[in-house]
Amino acid sequence: MNVTVLMENTAPEGCGLASEAGLSLYIEYRGHRLLLDAGSSGRFADNAQMLGADLTEVEMVVLSHGHFDHADGLRRFFQMNSRAKVYMGREANGPYFSTGGEGYYFIGMQRDIWKNFKDRFVETTGFCPLMEGAWLVPDTVRDPKFAGRAADLLRKRGTDDFIPDDFRHEHALVLEGERGLVVFSSCSHTGIINIVRSVQAHIPAQRIFAVVGGFHMFGKGTQKMNCSAEYVFQVADALQELGVEEVCTGHCTGPAALELLTERLGPKCRSLSTGMTLHF
Repeated sequence: MNVTVLMENTAPEGCGLASEAGLSLYIEYRGHRLLLDAGSSGRFADNAQMLGADLTEVEMVVLSHGHFDHADGLRRFFQMNSRAKVYMGREANGPYFSTGGEGYYFIGMQRDIWKNFKDRFVETTGFCPLMEGAWLVPDTVRDPKFAGRAADLLRKRGTDDFIPDDFRHEHALVLEGERGLVVFSSCSHTGIINIVRSVQAHIPAQRIFAVVGGFHMFGKGTQKMNCSAEYVFQVADALQELGVEEVCTGHCTGPAALELLTERLGPKCRSLSTGMTLHF
């Protein structure tokens, strides 16, 4: 299994690759080519060309959840690839919002993408096998101790009613690697520990070797994190207790939380960056 980071919030200086607040991973798996998310613009495709990742050969796309920084790059992808279906959670095309200094603002998938390419999307519910050794796993474990800190993320109900997003539109991509399962959880809004435990519940016969993705610990404004340092350390300790041997994280984890995770996990923790390649 080879993974190329086509888009992430950071890129090495002078590499010529674009970076943006978004995530996109190109995965070569058992002779198949998969795409997990497409960033917030079409620039992931430019990076793909520079990195030798042929998007025209992608057979399947997984959209982790319905936020623009993972979905809006699909507009560019559909122009390049006319066959790959996009597997998403039910209602990932929903009206999702966040709060800021000027009130509510839309953070969902742009409406034209859903309207113009509706036939390319496959809505899934629950545990969903994709192919041999590959699954989509919903977060069915909701331990409050490890709940994500995402109170500012909302879903619009009706014309002017905003309610907390329960993230039922989010799922993890799980692939069977040589040393165990690799869990790709792009934002982990409900908490990465709850997500790992959900994977264990759905696929109990296999150990989880690695976790890849964002942990949604970054803060807005002057806040470096949306959680306490104690919470970050609890997450790191729990990952070790669950037997996870590699953690590759970035995007919405944020640099402050990443520093604490690395302090606790040491060489087990690696920072994602645009252009990075991973092998499992």
